[in-house]
Amino acid sequence: GMPPTVTVDPAEGTDDLAVPLDHLLVEAALGPLRRFAPDLSTARLLGSLASRPVSTGRRVGALAADLAAIVAGKSTVAPDRRDRRFADEAWAKNPLLRRLVQSYLASGATAAQLVSDAGLGWRDAQRVEFLLDNLTEALSPSNLPLVNPASAKAAIDTGGANFARGMSAFAKDMSAKPRVPQMVDSSGFELGRNIAVSPGAVIARTEVFELIRYQPSTPKVHEVPLLIVPPTINKFYAMDLAPGRSLVEFLVGQGQQVFIISWRNPLAHHADWDSDTYAAEIIKAMDITAKAAGVEKVALTGICSGGILSSLAVAHLAATDRLDRLAAFSLFVTVLDQEHAGMPAALAGPRTTDLAKRASRQRGFIDGRDLAEAFAWLRPGDLVWNYWVNNYLLGRRPPAFDILFWNADTVRMPAGLHADFIDIAMENRLVHAGTQTTLGTPVDLGEITTDAYVVAGIADHITPWQNCYQSTQLLGGDTRFILSTSGHIAALVNPPNNPKASYRDGSTSYTDANEWLENAEQHAGAWWPDYAAWLAARSGALVKAPTRLDGGGTSVLAQAPGTYVLEP
Repeated sequence: GMPPTVTVDPAEGTDDLAVPLDHLLVEAALGPLRRFAPDLSTARLLGSLASRPVSTGRRVGALAADLAAIVAGKSTVAPDRRDRRFADEAWAKNPLLRRLVQSYLASGATAAQLVSDAGLGWRDAQRVEFLLDNLTEALSPSNLPLVNPASAKAAIDTGGANFARGMSAFAKDMSAKPRVPQMVDSSGFELGRNIAVSPGAVIARTEVFELIRYQPSTPKVHEVPLLIVPPTINKFYAMDLAPGRSLVEFLVGQGQQVFIISWRNPLAHHADWDSDTYAAEIIKAMDITAKAAGVEKVALTGICSGGILSSLAVAHLAATDRLDRLAAFSLFVTVLDQEHAGMPAALAGPRTTDLAKRASRQRGFIDGRDLAEAFAWLRPGDLVWNYWVNNYLLGRRPPAFDILFWNADTVRMPAGLHADFIDIAMENRLVHAGTQTTLGTPVDLGEITTDAYVVAGIADHITPWQNCYQSTQLLGGDTRFILSTSGHIAALVNPPNNPKASYRDGSTSYTDANEWLENAEQHAGAWWPDYAAWLAARSGALVKAPTRLDGGGTSVLAQAPGTYVLEP
């Protein structure tokens, strides 16, 4: 689970820009706005266009002709039906506004064509397209007060109060990080009251995590417990959002004994916590979970960055002959194979990644608010300008939406872990057995022969589903791959009562993800029941549900959601 993912309608997600986690970590350390500065790639673009005067001249001439037709009212250029920026009918009906939109669209299209004419290498092309996308989004006429018809109407209806509200919201948003428009009205949410409310208790606490054990809700439970390892980049409660939208609640209702790690929000003096620290803590949590349930084995589920760390921990268990302690292994929206998909890691070269690691080392951590800001500027249309119009031009409050509330509840990442994640990604270490070591043993994912369940979201911007699919080729066991609808977190918050839900599954014998997709089968409904059935088959016999949460020498230290999750 990761930084902001939800557009206004979380169900609609389109499979556009993927922004890999490693790239996000680099951006967050260095600040996203440096992307707006022209660089060598821009110089190469200009050089390339200058060296092709004929084709460049033709493009510019065609644009001039387009603009002349627009002024004369003869142009048929129109925005895409799905482009929400120009949904107001005034954009089409008012002749001035129509010409403004047409000129904007024609110029943007020509700029994009010039970039593709230039025949740049993929790294330069990605960088220039990124700069161009940001400029194009920023220059949209819909971002201008009074020009945007909705803002003009609001000004008349409210006597200008919309702009007064917008100005004060703008001043407040810019006064502190992340310096982007607020995406959620968080006033109505309270942890433990209407979000993260599944009953349970903290039964263990280390310097790095709290372990929460949930109260069974069925008379019988499976004897093998499930331990969930959430991301280190957000708080754990994406898995326990709200009643009816909580994976924890659903699995408990299916007779699973559910335990979850709640990571501590690290401070500067925890700078040395690295992938080894977290892998060791995951193994410790597995031990406590098994003991508390009075068994030898646990099922382990890792999510996003928590999935990378779980894979390292399990690879270490395999290397030290302790894989028999794992009953089942699941990875949700986790990329182990970082081969470039979507917007590649190549946006960051080795010099940039060194700078990023140095920046986090100096502070001791990466600030979650910097991650949120970096993410917003990677998808500026959805995550910046959309809210710019809503909050500042129309003077409205942003939506109150639980996933967005969770998104805005940012955490820090210790410098040691930040550097490890960047190295693992940039050198794609998990694909080449033995190039990464964890707790002193070489990592070979092929040695993980436990049955695995891998979930991805088809419109995921952070962990592209094609990369998630590659885990099926890396792990050594029998792997089931599920492709859910929607984006990064919406793919996971997939309760059975969602009428729009569907998922695909199919044989993982294909080495190529797109070939898998061509042969996959689509199913109506959410994937949660499929997962519950898969887990049940690997979670041992049904036994009487425990009446106490403090089994196996543990003790109740706090009620769920615990204390670490509340630390700012």
